[in-house]
Amino acid sequence: MTAIASTGSRKKSASGWLQPEPLQTATQRVAVTGGTGFIGRALCARLRADGYPVRALVRNITLAADLAESGVTLVPGDLDDGDALRVLLDDCDVVIHLAGAVRGNSQQSFDRTNVRGTQNLLDALGARKELPGLLLISSLAAREPGLSWYARSKYQAEQCLHDGPPDLDWAIIRPPAVYGPGDKEMLPVFLWMARGIAPVPGDPAARVSLIHVEDLASAIVACLGLPRLQHRTFTLDDGTPGGYDWDEMAAIAGGVWQRKVRLVRLPGPLLDVLARANLALSRALTYAPMLTPAKLRELRHPNWVANNDDITAATGWRPRVRLSKGLEELRDSLL
Repeated sequence: MTAIASTGSRKKSASGWLQPEPLQTATQRVAVTGGTGFIGRALCARLRADGYPVRALVRNITLAADLAESGVTLVPGDLDDGDALRVLLDDCDVVIHLAGAVRGNSQQSFDRTNVRGTQNLLDALGARKELPGLLLISSLAAREPGLSWYARSKYQAEQCLHDGPPDLDWAIIRPPAVYGPGDKEMLPVFLWMARGIAPVPGDPAARVSLIHVEDLASAIVACLGLPRLQHRTFTLDDGTPGGYDWDEMAAIAGGVWQRKVRLVRLPGPLLDVLARANLALSRALTYAPMLTPAKLRELRHPNWVANNDDITAATGWRPRVRLSKGLEELRDSLL
C-alpha cells in the first residue's frame, strides 16, 4: 500500500513522506479519515489553508481529486485495510477520525464502520512505538445511545477510546446538527423553509443546537493547538444560548427569505408507517436509508442542545456563523 502524492509543488521530509508545500507554516503532520465527506472536505480545506501537511485515507481516488489538487496526500484504502492504516499513520503527529456511517438499516450496519472502523484505527495506533494524538469527531447523539442505532454506534466508538491504548492522548468532539456547503441532510429542511414551509417531525417546542461546517472545521483545528488532549470530550454549538426551537428557526428563515415561514407538523402515524416501509424496502433492496424508526426517535428527541463552554475555555475558540448568516449564504448560493 502506497500513498498517492498530491499534485503541485512538493517537498520530501526527512522521513520520506512526500508533502505539498504548505501555504503557511505549520509543524504538525495531520492524518484524516473521512476526508471526502461533507465535513471532511471543509476540514481538509481549512487545514491546508492553515499550512498543515495533510494525509487522507480515501476509498475512491477519483472522488478525492479535489483534495489532491488542494495539496492533500491521498492514501488509498479504508478502515478495514491494515496496510492502508499503517501508511496513513506513518510519521504523523495527530489523527482526526471523521469517517463514519450516518445511514443504515440495522445496528450492525452502523457498527461496521463506526465501531469496528474506530477499533481498527486504534489497533493500528497501538502497534506504533510513538503514539500520535487522536481527535475523534463523534456526535451529540452519543449522549443518548438508547435512541437509535446511529447514536449507540457513536457512543460505542467513544468507548473504544476509553478502552484503548492507555498512553494514547485523545479528545472527543461532539458536534450537533451540522450544515453548510455540501450538506445533504439539513439542506432539504432549509429549502422547504425557503418555500415558506417548516416541516416539523416532532414537538415544535423541541430545541436543537446547530453549527456551520466552517465553524466545526475551525474548532477541530483549534484543538490541534492544545499541548495535550487529555481524554476530554467537547460539545459545540453556534453560540446561540439554548439553541433553537422550530418557531425561532422559522422566524430566522423568514427574515432571510423575506417571507412568512409556516410550521407544518408532520403526522406522527404517517411518519411511522413511512419509516417502517423504508426500512423494509432498504433491507430488500440493500440500500442504506436515512428515514427509519430509529432515526425518527432521534428527530423527535426534545433536547439536542449543547454549548461551547469547555472548548472555549481550553482553546479560546468561538463560533462565527449564526443560523441567520448561514442561511444568507445558502440563499446567495441559490441565486
